[in-house]
Amino acid sequence: MVFKKWRHTRPVFGAILTVLSGLMILWVPLNLYLSTFLPGSVAVIGLLFGGLITLMGLMSFFLPSASKALGIIVIFLSILSVIGALGGFLFGTIFGIIGGALLTAWRIVPAAAPSSDVAAKPAKTG
Repeated sequence: MVFKKWRHTRPVFGAILTVLSGLMILWVPLNLYLSTFLPGSVAVIGLLFGGLITLMGLMSFFLPSASKALGIIVIFLSILSVIGALGGFLFGTIFGIIGGALLTAWRIVPAAAPSSDVAAKPAKTG
């Protein structure tokens, strides 16, 4: 029950997809470490974008009120990651766009008020 209550106060699915996309985007430059880190290489951009996307996903777990801004930044960085990391073979870009859209669309749902039908019924005595 505690996890369910916590899950409803956080953008869990958007954050998970965002972290997953950041790790996919990081995977390409890390596997090509020796051959791509030459002067003038854009692989450093792939590491930067992948790390930032992963960080944004983790931040959305801890700062759910900033999920709209984080989602917009994630979508922007996911599209730009095609330049430096091939977008995690485009799967990272697609997951990043979907995760960023979920973060942007998420909102805090206010607590449900007690139903008026329950309050209107008289208590049974006897």
